[in-house]
Amino acid sequence: MTFSRYKRIVGVGIGLAALCALNLTVKNLEAQEYLRHLSLYLGDGQCSWTPPDYDIPADKNFKKLLIAGYPSGDKRLVFLQMEALTGLPTKDEWDFENLGITNEPFIKANYPHHEGIWGWETVADEVVLVVRNIRRSMVEYHDILWDIGYAKTWDVATENLENLYAERPPMEDFLIWRDLRVIDEIDWYGWFIDYYMEDGLMRDMYTKKITTKEHWDLLMRPEATSRDQMTYEQIVGDAEVTPTRDPHCVNDISEGCSPIEVVSAEKLILEETGPAETRKIANLLVDREGMENLIPDDSWECIWTELIVNKKGLKTFLDREGGTERGYFFSEEILESMIAELDRLIDKYSGDVWNTKQTAQTLVGLLEEHKGLIVEELEELQSGERMLTDRDFLGPRTRANRKKEMEEKGLYW
Repeated sequence: MTFSRYKRIVGVGIGLAALCALNLTVKNLEAQEYLRHLSLYLGDGQCSWTPPDYDIPADKNFKKLLIAGYPSGDKRLVFLQMEALTGLPTKDEWDFENLGITNEPFIKANYPHHEGIWGWETVADEVVLVVRNIRRSMVEYHDILWDIGYAKTWDVATENLENLYAERPPMEDFLIWRDLRVIDEIDWYGWFIDYYMEDGLMRDMYTKKITTKEHWDLLMRPEATSRDQMTYEQIVGDAEVTPTRDPHCVNDISEGCSPIEVVSAEKLILEETGPAETRKIANLLVDREGMENLIPDDSWECIWTELIVNKKGLKTFLDREGGTERGYFFSEEILESMIAELDRLIDKYSGDVWNTKQTAQTLVGLLEEHKGLIVEELEELQSGERMLTDRDFLGPRTRANRKKEMEEKGLYW
């Protein structure tokens, strides 16, 4: 069975001030075409992908996994692996919120990012943190927003789902959004990682300072998405702050918000690292409650091949026109901001408090790889090997300077 033979409805969650983000879950397929229990095991390491079974009994017990990551196309790749390995479905945070609590064992989440919501109430048990290169995340985040027409409601976003991963956005739209959002989103990216690594410790996303419950509640409002709204200085100031965890991580997820594993979207799509990353994901499911039908381990690499190489199942960012490569470059202003945020994270999670934790070691290794690629791009830019156009990621300061220079020369901007 191929993806073209079944239909999927996906849910979309909206952060009102930041437009909306894609959220992915599935329900109401044509039953006669998808009823099954597992991707087919053909023996001798061979397999055949089939979609998961969405008819999950309400009384079946699962130890459920929350698949959390900064908004982009990475989490879809991860939960598709879990679905293919187990024959069990995923549901999105916004679909829990809008369609009700059901018994899917995998939950996709952007929370606490402003594009997410804690919609699954108390049904999650453990967290898998998906980390993608910050540079690629910024591009893919916008591309997904454009796919669904910058929808500001769940219903309108759902109407645009046929456009998902179909093509690249027009540059005019991209230019408007990126200068308004990308600098702030760099801070949201690092803050998101801190939230899960520190088990929901409440911090301000811009200063990274530990903050109060009052300030945190304001930051979690959908409109609180820019630096000049509800700032740390305005709300907390010089007050002494007692470190406090998000009550959701204390009360609403049985094993807390600290990730049991850190998974890389980049490693998952590469031939030299992808099968090992799938094996890492599969090992999380071994002997897990409710997942007794995990496909035999000699076929795990076959599952990777079916999904990544043969592109079975749902579309992902790999199906977008241009694939994983983007003809968008970044100014020094933005590249240096990315490097500074990665340096902060690397220094923090390499420290004595963290360096014995496997998840921190994995995270640091990934971030160091990502930083190396960004440093290389910065060096190319500084040497003149790479030239920026007015349609590249310039950032607000660089764009303003370019406009001023053009006006001084009597040229039209």
